[in-house]
Amino acid sequence: MLILLNKPYRVLSQFRDAEGRATLADYVDVPGVYPAGRLDYDSEGLLVLTDDGRLQARISQPRYRLPKIYRVQVEGLPDDRQLRELVRGVELKDGLARASSARRIDEPDGLWDRHPPIRYRKSVPDGWVEIVLTEGRNRLARRMTAAVGLPTLRLIRYAVGDWTLDGLAPGEWREVKGRRSS
Repeated sequence: MLILLNKPYRVLSQFRDAEGRATLADYVDVPGVYPAGRLDYDSEGLLVLTDDGRLQARISQPRYRLPKIYRVQVEGLPDDRQLRELVRGVELKDGLARASSARRIDEPDGLWDRHPPIRYRKSVPDGWVEIVLTEGRNRLARRMTAAVGLPTLRLIRYAVGDWTLDGLAPGEWREVKGRRSS
């Protein structure tokens, strides 16, 4: 079984939490499925769940280099130099990190409100960047944008391989028939 979930903001990528925070169990009542990879508590977007261990490994293990597309609202207006740095690579505490691609985008169509909303500062503009990553180190997209001077305000994973968020509101999920993704 393969499920695509639009994980809401402030939901853990697990089914239980001793501290009483929202979890996947609040949205998906399907026994035997587990998240393939993680999406941070304060990040939103596509989370793939499956009952197939091999597929779970293919999605989550870096050696398979499955592309994941992130749409990131950043503080500041991204310039060409910052985008090139993301692709060339930025040095982080745990080593060099490179995006497969990084480009400026307009605010995504159909973007849902986030609760609570992000904090806007009148004196500091914000912009959007689309980053493609093929590894899943902890908070990688956030750390990379910060390293080039663009702190992340909001992070939405739009795609994992060929699977996308299209048609899913926050908290909604659908089962996918045919498990292929490049």
